[in-house]
Amino acid sequence: MTAHPRFAYTPPPEAAEPGRRRPVVVIGAGPVGLTCAIDLATRGVPVVVLDDDDTVATGSRAICWAKRTLEIWDRLGLGQRMVDKGVTWSVGRVFRRDQELYRFDLLPESGHRRPAFINLQQYYVEDYLIARAADFPELIELRWKNEVTGLTQDAEGVRLDVATPDGAYRLDAEWVIAADGARSAIRTRMGLPFPGQRFEERFLIADVKMKADFPTERLFWFEPTFHAGQSALLHRQPDDVFRIDFQLGPEADPELERQPERVMPRVRAVIGEDTPVSLEWCSVYSFRCARLERFVHDRVVFVGDSAHVVSPFGARGGNGGIQDADNLCWKLALVLRGDAPESLIATYDEERGHAADENILNSSRTTNFMTPKTKAERHFRDGVLDLAAASPFARSLLNAGRLSRPCRLAGMSLQTPDPDPQAEGLHPGDPCIDAPVVDASGRAGWLLDQLGGPFTLLVFAGAEAPDLGRLQGLVASLRSVVVAERPLAVPGAEVLLDAEGIAGLRYGAKPGAAYLIRPDAHVAARFAEIDAEQVAAALARASGRSGTAVREAA
Repeated sequence: MTAHPRFAYTPPPEAAEPGRRRPVVVIGAGPVGLTCAIDLATRGVPVVVLDDDDTVATGSRAICWAKRTLEIWDRLGLGQRMVDKGVTWSVGRVFRRDQELYRFDLLPESGHRRPAFINLQQYYVEDYLIARAADFPELIELRWKNEVTGLTQDAEGVRLDVATPDGAYRLDAEWVIAADGARSAIRTRMGLPFPGQRFEERFLIADVKMKADFPTERLFWFEPTFHAGQSALLHRQPDDVFRIDFQLGPEADPELERQPERVMPRVRAVIGEDTPVSLEWCSVYSFRCARLERFVHDRVVFVGDSAHVVSPFGARGGNGGIQDADNLCWKLALVLRGDAPESLIATYDEERGHAADENILNSSRTTNFMTPKTKAERHFRDGVLDLAAASPFARSLLNAGRLSRPCRLAGMSLQTPDPDPQAEGLHPGDPCIDAPVVDASGRAGWLLDQLGGPFTLLVFAGAEAPDLGRLQGLVASLRSVVVAERPLAVPGAEVLLDAEGIAGLRYGAKPGAAYLIRPDAHVAARFAEIDAEQVAAALARASGRSGTAVREAA
């Protein structure tokens, strides 16, 4: 069994005397809460993180981390460590009994820094995030064995009552980020309804350690011969650990089914009797799809599973939570610096609420396909499976998990309407796409390394240097990145060569075109040519200063 680190409890200074009001307190040191803390620290915002435990997650839990999540972690300085340890994959195969119905490749093209997915146990993810947080000793304070027992708000912020091994204390914050998971005590303490759909079907997760020659692919079976009438899923993880999910049915007894003498025969049916294997961890679960009506409640903001939960099929839970952090933290940093109105935070609810609805819709459809409840659903599912092996159209209907993708924000309040919505390439609200580039010194690199962080104007110059002088005089805080076909001298801008032509192709950009890129690497505006007044107006809108942003959540 994997041994997990224990982190030392340190008496908080507020236990001795009242302290100053902190800018941000994050509740929960899981992947989402820690990502929030690191993101804010990279923007110069001090953060206190409270967690009622003193170690990382038990069992592998979330394991599938998507390309977009890895790109966010790249910006925070730890994407490479995740990839180095994780198991990289992009191919999935779907079977019915022993027949392969089809296979898919989530990233068939080259020219991307990161793979479609890696598999990496949640305890490694948390450990690496904790190590990265230690790189900000002046900005991130991790407090273990600190349990929030009370919460009140006023016009100035939030007061938390916190219990520790040494007794209770109070902690004041301007903002609180609730990242305390699917059973969020903060959500319960605030009396917030969490409506949604509960699925009665039960599933067994078994993490087993073995030397086996299963491919590094996502393997999904409908009605496998080794688990008749149900479904199963297999993923390879680091350290020769494999995740196997078994559908058990709604009547399964969780206490009985998690016993090793019940788990191991199921595992043996998959791997055979002769393969040496040991059980690392197992759990029996059912799940629900649910979300808070609002994610922003005055100065308390909910992220990750505390705000929304989905089924695990599609890897939309953990990845969606990391995108929550990516969306929220730049907005919070602008508000705390006084560079944006507090109403900007309401756009987190607008944008990530839309993403939660999209994830819940996809997750619910997957679950209904995998576990049909009516005769009509069963006939549809079986008909699709009958046709899928020979008929490509049926494969688009076969749903073994619509895997996590970044959410588009088109048409929402921070984005400037597109002047040419039918044009090829990226449009306002789209997440930025990576591409290989070469910097001014001749070093090969990646476009996304130059995007995200501050607001950036991304200019596609072709062979001629753009004139950014008037723009830089009007919008002094805007960073400029120029992608060119040949080396150019552009004062005040980072110049990158599109040596392979991939960046221009993916962005659909003609020479002279430009994009305003948000700090979370989404497109805020698209311009056929640079116009300083238009850029300034789009920047004001994207930072919530134009009057078009969503106002305070009701």
